[in-house]
Amino acid sequence: MSVSRTERLLNLLIALLNTRYGLRRSELREKVYHDASGNDVAFGRMFERDKNDLRAMGFEVETLTDAGWSEDDPATTRYRIGKESNTLPDVQLGPEEWTVLLLASQLWERAAMGSAAQSALRKIQASGRLADVELPAGVQPRIKPAGQAFDDIVTAMHARHPVSFTYLAGSTGKEEERMVEPWGLGSRFGQWYLMGYDRTRSAPRHFRLSRLTSAVTTLAKDHYSPPADFSIRAELDRLPELPLRTAVVDVRKGRLLALRSRAGSAATQDPHEGPADGFDRLVLEYRDPEMLAEELASYGPDSLAVDPDDLAAAVRRRLRAAAAFSAAPIPAYTFVDVHARAPRKRTSEDQLKRMLQLVPFLVHNQGLHIQDVAAHFGITREELEADLQILICSGLPEGYPDDLLDIQWEDDHVFISQDLDLKRPVRFTVEEACALLTGLETLNGLPDLPGGGALESVTLKLLAAAGEEGLQAASIAGPQVAPADAQTHTTVRQAIEARSQLRLTYLSPQRDAVTVRDVDPLRLYSLDNTWYFEAWCHQVSGLRNFRLDRVQEVHPNGVPAVGHATPTGVPAKLFTANDDDTTVIVQLTRQGRGLADDYYAERIAELPDGGLVAEIRFGNTAWLPMFVAQHGGTARILAPADLADAASDWLAASLAAYGG
Repeated sequence: MSVSRTERLLNLLIALLNTRYGLRRSELREKVYHDASGNDVAFGRMFERDKNDLRAMGFEVETLTDAGWSEDDPATTRYRIGKESNTLPDVQLGPEEWTVLLLASQLWERAAMGSAAQSALRKIQASGRLADVELPAGVQPRIKPAGQAFDDIVTAMHARHPVSFTYLAGSTGKEEERMVEPWGLGSRFGQWYLMGYDRTRSAPRHFRLSRLTSAVTTLAKDHYSPPADFSIRAELDRLPELPLRTAVVDVRKGRLLALRSRAGSAATQDPHEGPADGFDRLVLEYRDPEMLAEELASYGPDSLAVDPDDLAAAVRRRLRAAAAFSAAPIPAYTFVDVHARAPRKRTSEDQLKRMLQLVPFLVHNQGLHIQDVAAHFGITREELEADLQILICSGLPEGYPDDLLDIQWEDDHVFISQDLDLKRPVRFTVEEACALLTGLETLNGLPDLPGGGALESVTLKLLAAAGEEGLQAASIAGPQVAPADAQTHTTVRQAIEARSQLRLTYLSPQRDAVTVRDVDPLRLYSLDNTWYFEAWCHQVSGLRNFRLDRVQEVHPNGVPAVGHATPTGVPAKLFTANDDDTTVIVQLTRQGRGLADDYYAERIAELPDGGLVAEIRFGNTAWLPMFVAQHGGTARILAPADLADAASDWLAASLAAYGG
């Protein structure tokens, strides 16, 4: 990271903020850049880049000219930054509003929106102290990561760049190249949809992200303008739900309890012939053939899609892709510990953005210990001191000592006495406004939100503070997070609050069994509207996670919960590592690389094609062939060899059932 560039940007910002008349390029070159090279072209390029960087951070660099003069004349053109138009208005929140805002900021788990939400939250905290609030007992709603395609499309959409990808068309079943101007992203019917203008079809279209069959490519040299009145929520409301259809599936006797629990009566008329020996014929209702095909592919030779033909074809396509990937040559790779990976290289813009949050935070939180300040910004003490060293050397061009930022931390407590009008945080970026406002919108319908009107009031306050950037929040719509089974959710939440034990009857699809166990519930959390609760299971003497929609019966058993420490990590983990887990090496394509995060990979190796090899610990490995089949060519087992062979055998047997 270039410290000189960070200093230059900061001093340029301070100079432009503290001039009413404006500064000419020649004055800035002499007083801020200290450039005497005489190379006007090189300086002009540098100055234009710096102006663009400041604008990207939320500052409007105004260009002023005297009457009768052109902006093309650098000798008469002046530059300045208006103070009020670039700062975030004060946002005063009560305890209940803070509670709602914290829940909204934590929704985005690992997606790129997560860091934007945390940055926006720090800006609000920078203008005042965080109220002493307590989140609802053990409740952590989260938005399920939508994969690399989601992050790539959001970045392109905010920068107004088109994207291209290959897409599996639902109407034809064929893969097609598409070039799209992304207008909005939203979740409906349990799926993420991209809405935009399809240049290939010369018409607006919607695309389901799970049907993308390639990585997303951003066309960075091209730009577009979305419709001024576009609202992704309005578009999703007009999106018709797929019609209800009926599938005929043969299931091995005594297996697949989860599938059987959803099945209707057996088919009265066979579309082809009766089921093979050892199989039962079931009738299933479904809407999306791809979602059902993913599930049936995971069941391998224990199930056979008989009718309709497009469902069977979708299962075969997944199984063939998985088999082809499993048979491909093993790439060369070198593991790196996930926690030891070098962080993304920090840029001057990253550091300057942080320092512009740091100054107002220090103004409103005088005397904090330096370690507490570093922890608040998620950096080390050394990184914080590097920021402070730059800040105390920055100020007005050719100013006196009083014209420099004045910060002291010799006794490990940080004080600031001269802020040079940087005491208010910069206005929200588009990404920050979208992250918080979409998060607040997503909380609608969540049970037991604090304060009946807190969600509405904090949303209105943030909309007012975000200004035009807040209007672009209409381009993203999150999923519903309300639990499908409100009664089970309430029973578990009340047990967490009362610290009482629960008797649980639970269906485990991986083990294909129903068990009864006593558990001490610790916290509730969600991925979209799929809710889980983390509990101490007395049957296995360890932490386990249970899906609410797989709970067949639950009630307090009259025994107080044992005094386990309440987990504090955010987010909660779907899988808890144990000493006797099996270490498995998995190769993932670029489309499937998000699985490394989903399953908490301990080491990874990046591959040239954008995929990776991940080392993951699994407590139960018997279901891994199902895992490979389910993901249809985006994941395969490399080691141990017996697990890789088991997955290959599973796929071969599955394909044999479909005729090879």
